Amino acid sequence: MTADATTNGEAGHVRYSYRLRVSAGARAALEAEWDRCRWIWNECVAKSKAVYLHNKVRSEDKLTCGPAQLDKMLTEARRVTPWLAQGASVPQQQVIRDFATSRAKALGDIKARLPMRQRAGMPRWKKKREADPSLNYTRRGFRLKEGRLHLAGGIVLTVVWSRRLPKPPSSVRVYRDSIGHWYASFVTTAITEHLPETGLMIGIDWGVEETATTTSDDHDLPHAQHGKKAQAKLSRYDRMMARRRPAKGQAASKGYREAKKLRAKAYAKVAGQQRQDTGRKWAKSVVCDHDRIAVEDFRLKFLAKTTMAKKAADAAISATKRALIEMGRKHGRDVRLVHPAHTTMECADCGARTKHALPLSERTYTCTRCGAVRPRDENSAFVMLVRTGWCPAGAEGVGPPGPLARKAA
Repeated sequence: MTADATTNGEAGHVRYSYRLRVSAGARAALEAEWDRCRWIWNECVAKSKAVYLHNKVRSEDKLTCGPAQLDKMLTEARRVTPWLAQGASVPQQQVIRDFATSRAKALGDIKARLPMRQRAGMPRWKKKREADPSLNYTRRGFRLKEGRLHLAGGIVLTVVWSRRLPKPPSSVRVYRDSIGHWYASFVTTAITEHLPETGLMIGIDWGVEETATTTSDDHDLPHAQHGKKAQAKLSRYDRMMARRRPAKGQAASKGYREAKKLRAKAYAKVAGQQRQDTGRKWAKSVVCDHDRIAVEDFRLKFLAKTTMAKKAADAAISATKRALIEMGRKHGRDVRLVHPAHTTMECADCGARTKHALPLSERTYTCTRCGAVRPRDENSAFVMLVRTGWCPAGAEGVGPPGPLARKAA
C-alpha cells in the first residue's frame, strides 16, 4: 500500500495477490510471453551499454537511452521479427517502462554520489534459468470475466479468489515464485474501513529478544522463532543440495533440482505462512484496540553485522512493521513513526536524558534524577508516546486492553 492518502474514504493504492491455477497450455503461453519480454530486456541492457561506451569515446556527440528511444527500438524489432510480433505488445511495453525506471534510479544514485553499498546498480542481464517470469499488464491488456483472468494474446487463467477486490483493478502482474507457483497481483484503489474509536494509544518498541514491546502488556509480541523450529528440516535440504551440487558449467541433476525445490518450499512456509501471518494477526489486534499508535522507526541494517543477525532475521521486524503501518492506514488509525535516537537514554517519567546510552547487555533502565526503574524496552515504548505529544511524561499506562485482547484472555 502506498503512503499517499486520498479523500472520500480512499487511501491510495494497494496490491491484492491471488494464487492462479494454470493449465499446461496457459503455462506454455506464459513462458513463451516471458521469453519475448526477457529478450527485450536484454536488448535494452545491450543498448544501454552501447550508449555508455559511445558517450565515453565521443563526448561531443552524446546519445540518450530513454523510454522514447527504447520504444522506437521495440517498434522496429516487432516489425522485422515475426516471433516477437506474435506476442502481446502490452507486457513488452511495460518491460521498457520497468527498465527505464530501473536505469533512471541507478543513474540518480550515481549522480547523488551515494556509497556503493546504497546504490541500486544498473540493470543486468536476465538469464533463462535464473530469472523467474514476471509479466505486467495495464488496463487495456487484461479483463476479468466470469471470475477468470483473460490476458492479451488469448491466455486464460483461473484465479483462486480468496477475498474480494474492493474496486476494479487498474493493472495486474502475473509472476511465478521460486517454488513454481503462479500468482496474479492486482493494483486497485484502497478503501478505508474505519473502526470504532477506542480512545486508547500505544507505543511500540522493536527488539530481538521480544519482537515488539508495547505500553500494553496484552499486546507484546514475543519472538515466535519459526526459523529455529524449522532449522532441522532446512539443514537436511541444505545437505541434500550440497551432495548433489553440480560442477561449474555443468547442468544440475534431477536430484539437485528436487532438493532445491523442497528447500524453497520450506523457506516459503516459514517466511510467508508463519512469520507474515503472525505479524498481520498481531497488527490487526493492535489497530483494532488503539486509535493512535507510535511506532519506533527501526532500521535493521546494523544488526546484519552482529551476532544477533540470525535471530533478528527470524523475528521479521521489517515485515511486521510494514504490516502494522498498512493495517493502520487501511482502518484510518493515526500511525506515527518516531526516530529511535536516544530512546535508551531518556526517562519516560521525568524526561531526563542520561549521559551515556545503555549497552545491549543492560535490560533495566534506572533514571538518575527521579529514580524510576523500568524494563529497558518498556521505557523506550513509553518514550515513543511522549515524543508524539500524545502522552505527557510520567503518565502511567494507556488504558485497559481492547475487545480483542479481552476476548483472547
